[in-house]
Amino acid sequence: MVKIRLFRTGAIKRPTYRIVAMDERNRRQSRVLEQLGTYDPRSGAVIQVDEAAVQKWIGQGAQPSDTVRSLLKRRKKALAAAPASA
Repeated sequence: MVKIRLFRTGAIKRPTYRIVAMDERNRRQSRVLEQLGTYDPRSGAVIQVDEAAVQKWIGQGAQPSDTVRSLLKRRKKALAAAPASA
């Protein structure tokens, strides 16, 4: 089964993450099917996601991990609130 999950990058104690689609049997740092976005928890929790690619993978049966699911919800809330304050 394909999972949408985080792939850790960055230096020691300075993590950044890629949001990727990969086989759930693979280790965290192994072969990636597709990179879907990035997440930087240190710089104000910046989340960048290719929504079309995420929806394509979910449509094909990929399951987001709990963390990625919460990041996508947080990003959706932030996007919904942004036009109201502008």
